[in-house]
Amino acid sequence: MNELILIIEDNESIVKVLQRGLMYEGYKVESALDGEKGLKLAKQNRPDLVILDLMLPGIDGVEVCKQLRSDSNLPILMLTAKDAIQDRVLGLDAGADDYMVKPFELEEVLARVRALLRRTQSDRASVLTFADLTLDTSTRLANRSGRTIQLTATEFDLLELFMRHPNQVLTRELIFDRIWGYDFGGESNVLDVYIRYLRQKLEEKGEARLIHTARGVGYALREEI
Repeated sequence: MNELILIIEDNESIVKVLQRGLMYEGYKVESALDGEKGLKLAKQNRPDLVILDLMLPGIDGVEVCKQLRSDSNLPILMLTAKDAIQDRVLGLDAGADDYMVKPFELEEVLARVRALLRRTQSDRASVLTFADLTLDTSTRLANRSGRTIQLTATEFDLLELFMRHPNQVLTRELIFDRIWGYDFGGESNVLDVYIRYLRQKLEEKGEARLIHTARGVGYALREEI
């Protein structure tokens, strides 16, 4: 299941930029322009991470952070136009996990989001399921058609990425960034090699293909139509 990011920010332009960037990365996004609505949304549908503005109308970001933290350990990334040390300390003392000062670069926000989600990965579901395929993130073993599939470290990381973003085309650039941590410049065929390895293991007994090619774009985990 895709991670849900809740943005609580009163600047609509910033919300739009963050929404567009996060959705492109494959996250589901909800947003609120004030603290009261943000808390309500968080209660209705618990997010995997909150991006929270310090200065909000009505209930301010510090109080929102305290209320969110009072009954959950979900990661909170706080944003503010203030860069004074006391404001940074105020946000962190309220329970924020990380802090960024406006104006910010979208790529840095996305990197902070990825880091926070990785940090809390142990609290997320240990067994992922798609169709007849399961992946146990604690044992790092896959299972299909009743048989256990041994995976190398890179094969596991790649399959986990697909299973956390099912039915969604993941671009080659996004996959390179998530798995190898840098840009191959589009020249390397290492991704295609690992896709082939995964397909061989997942389809060893003649099972239907689950990892499909989106030509010129990337790959997607989906059932055959």
